[in-house]
Amino acid sequence: MLSKNNPQILVVDDSLEMIEILQRNLTTAGYKIFTASSAPDAVRVLESTSIDLVITDLKMPKVNGLDLIRHVKENYKDTEIILITGYATIEGAVKAIKTGAEEYLPKPFTIEELLTVVKRTLDKLMIQKKGSNNFEEKLSSQYGIIGDSEVMRKIFALISKVSLTSVTTLITGESGTGKELVARAIHYSGKRASAPFVPINCGGIPEELLESELFGHVKGAFTGAVETRAGFFQIADGGSIFLDEISETSLTMQVKLLRVLQDKEIFMIGSRKPRKVDIRIIAATNKDLYSMVKKEYFREDLYYRLNVINIELPPLRERGDDIILLTKYFTSKFSEEIGKPTPEFSTQVLKVFKEYYWAGNVRELANVIQQLVVMIDRDVINVTDLPYLMRFSLSKESGFDKPLVEIEAEYIRNVLNSVNGNKTRAAKILGIDRKTLRTKLKQFVLGNNGS
Repeated sequence: MLSKNNPQILVVDDSLEMIEILQRNLTTAGYKIFTASSAPDAVRVLESTSIDLVITDLKMPKVNGLDLIRHVKENYKDTEIILITGYATIEGAVKAIKTGAEEYLPKPFTIEELLTVVKRTLDKLMIQKKGSNNFEEKLSSQYGIIGDSEVMRKIFALISKVSLTSVTTLITGESGTGKELVARAIHYSGKRASAPFVPINCGGIPEELLESELFGHVKGAFTGAVETRAGFFQIADGGSIFLDEISETSLTMQVKLLRVLQDKEIFMIGSRKPRKVDIRIIAATNKDLYSMVKKEYFREDLYYRLNVINIELPPLRERGDDIILLTKYFTSKFSEEIGKPTPEFSTQVLKVFKEYYWAGNVRELANVIQQLVVMIDRDVINVTDLPYLMRFSLSKESGFDKPLVEIEAEYIRNVLNSVNGNKTRAAKILGIDRKTLRTKLKQFVLGNNGS
């Protein structure tokens, strides 16, 4: 069973320096760390200790990381694996991922990248291992996604249908609505579930590096290419690749992605020989791609290739009582993480949550609840504990005892509600530009937090 407050991680690497770095940073992050300098040593630790996560290097003497991954998957079904690899060979890296590693980290990686991958893997494991005595199992949840509203039941039905095929899928919706969660649900409930799922943030990789990261390069292809290195498409071969923020790719890159969709093959930088890939492509965006096509910012042929199946995720404000289910889930999750008793929310607070606009959607709700769980030490969280704009949304009564900033906040929120959250239209009505509107919204949400 996953440890409540202190997940147990086994780090396996023949480099004592790498072990020391990983152990120091993971221990600082609150994890209990065990170490092994070889696969046989790791097996002995696994036999005597309940391990939640194994982080292993691929290249080790005698028994390598690939054999260890296979052993863990065959004997410890409740233990996840993260593979560390420098992609010494393309085929070796791909095979290791397919053998059963949940995530991978290419060398070199930052501490932030390490902690992000570890947290994501353990979060998934925690959802899978929830015991029947925990309330989360009583919540309506499919594919690890909390929700019981009619609109989410339609999303679940779409996921069920789409996952039976390998059809290219475009997931759309506002920022923070859970597009990657849906992409993972499609992959892990389909026939490619045992193969890699590789998420890529297209907007987070510099344009000059994106082609190499996606398609790989051969040794000597450019200055600094000291070895042949696989790209994300090779790593995902047989599985699924998730291209988040697809709208941020350049027109040049869009041509190359179109070729992959049409021909199911890629060209590594520096190679004239195409490589076939068997891959499912799931793309996502929070922008209106069709409008971008009309403005010639996005290729029309690529748009139609991506938009075979469209799953449009609803904003949180349209999900009704799902807000309450998610509030309970995040409250329990964050309380467990920091070892505090789980607080309750007053009826008035839950009313505020249901009426609030939630510009940042589920991500914003999670951030607000995490802040409250950390900062409030009482058993019950009241309206006076909430951020400023949420406190104000409880009462719509008119009067002359409100500061100007409160009246302004209410008016802006009402305008946004009247245009279904369209910031461009709201800014036009308010007589300000979108940048000013965003600044005001940020001030209202993150500004005063006292009563």
